[in-house]
Amino acid sequence: MEDDQTRFTALFELHYPDVLRYASRRIDPDQARDVASETFLTAWRRMGDVPGEPGEVLPWLYSIARNTLANQRRADRRRSRLWARLGGTAPKGGGADHAGTVVEELALHEALGTLPARDQEALRLIGWEELDVASAAAVVGCSPKTFAVRLHRARRRLDRALAERDGRVPGVHRQMAPEEAK
Repeated sequence: MEDDQTRFTALFELHYPDVLRYASRRIDPDQARDVASETFLTAWRRMGDVPGEPGEVLPWLYSIARNTLANQRRADRRRSRLWARLGGTAPKGGGADHAGTVVEELALHEALGTLPARDQEALRLIGWEELDVASAAAVVGCSPKTFAVRLHRARRRLDRALAERDGRVPGVHRQMAPEEAK
């Protein structure tokens, strides 16, 4: 038991900030802390399942966090439907994303929001969580080759969404005006 406690403490201290950041990018900060806590509670219950390779531990935790987030979203939908049936209005979600004040970041978030959830998750695992393709594939439960195809398609869809927003041709970034080129 002491060995499990020591191992869990090391796991928690090393990876809690990463799991919290993962959840915070997907849900409001208060709920993100709950998701991170639930993730580590699950990890504690499943200490025997923790991968032995250090590079596999964080994707394993992200996978638990992803499932916890899915459960949270289902609970939120059920709660909203209950409120609607009771004649009330559903409570609003969390606060504003303060980092989104930069125009480019807002455009990216807006375009990302137009994509299917599967594409969003692929792009976030690579771009925000900085996982490699093999680790991201482990998080979503598919082969690295399948994930690579999924990521390629998600990137193309994101480029199209950004192009539509900016009024340009997909795959062609904004061109400089002649006076800017000087």
